[in-house]
Amino acid sequence: AGAAAEARFISSAKGKGLFATKNIRKGETVFVERPVVSSQFLWNALYNYRACDHCLRALETAEENAQRLLGKSSLVLPYPEQCSIRKDLHQQCPRCQVTYCSAECRQAALEQYHQVLCLGPSRDDPTHPLNKLQEAWRNMHYPPETSSIMLMARMVATVKQAKDKEWWIKAFSQFCSKTANEEEEIVHKLLGDKFKGQLELLRLLFTEALYDEHLSRWFTPEGFRSLFALVGTNGQGIGTSSLSQWVHACDALDLPMLQREELDAFIDQLYKDIEKESGEFLNCEGSGLYVLQSCCNHSCIPNAETSFPENNFLLHLTALEDIEAGEEICISYLDCCQRERSRHSRNKILRENYLFTCSCPKCLAQADDADVTSDEEEEGEGETDDAELEDEMTDV
Repeated sequence: AGAAAEARFISSAKGKGLFATKNIRKGETVFVERPVVSSQFLWNALYNYRACDHCLRALETAEENAQRLLGKSSLVLPYPEQCSIRKDLHQQCPRCQVTYCSAECRQAALEQYHQVLCLGPSRDDPTHPLNKLQEAWRNMHYPPETSSIMLMARMVATVKQAKDKEWWIKAFSQFCSKTANEEEEIVHKLLGDKFKGQLELLRLLFTEALYDEHLSRWFTPEGFRSLFALVGTNGQGIGTSSLSQWVHACDALDLPMLQREELDAFIDQLYKDIEKESGEFLNCEGSGLYVLQSCCNHSCIPNAETSFPENNFLLHLTALEDIEAGEEICISYLDCCQRERSRHSRNKILRENYLFTCSCPKCLAQADDADVTSDEEEEGEGETDDAELEDEMTDV
């Protein structure tokens, strides 16, 4: 279908960008994109955030979701018919018992990567190479999570299973790549100070679990670091939640005023209680590689934003402003709070996490501002944890 946007090469410094091919109205969906590959985060799965092993659709009902986040099994949600979860459609892999939201997802996973990664009866065997790899990763990368070694494992498994291996290798190679010292910075960011030793350990475990001669370069120290940096730079956070789907559905109900006020008050209180119990971890979370979305450059005044309104890995890019044909479409790599900070603070975050200095109109307009952060910013400096800066988890 006539796409509303296309990727174009800008310059060697900036790489690619995404440009509107026709006029797009504010609020319009620019595109819906499925990832080339995606994976739930490992701690997220371990803590019983139950998601489809393929598309990350939340598998709990909204009520079960709320009960778990509250630590309260007696909670009853009103309007249960507004929950979109269809348990009758859920299926498991008959060999390893991972769960899918539908027969379609089970089949899609099997055809793309699951034959290679299915643990079968070894699912709970700690000595299985894939389990050793996952355990090592969890011990290096604690919540809040920003990436997963399993995203890389699925890339390898996809190539292993593919009839046309070159097609897939080419698909992965179109994601932005970095120079050796930039790669080191990204890996360092993901693994912390001990990264050299940790990276080598991960590479050996990765090789033991997945080695394939078609991809021998990915298993060399340089190739593995590049793969790591590719996922670190291009991975887009994915968040799904059956509770937030239920809330959206409830918001759309046409209710008498008194009932509307009661329901709104109930939902507000529910979120306050959940925040006390579970903090910010509300969603099933993972990350994926999206070809078009990864071409979107950053702006501190973005004209588009990503979200996951279908409660699965389908990424919707929505226009925040009217965008004219030929104009560049930009998203923000910073969350709302970070965007409000000084140019100096914003660029510190962008340099550390994405290795570039922003020259969007807002940054250019503030170019003469002092290069110091204001006092209240200094207090907040410590809070910007590396993790929340990876592509911001989108509220769904």
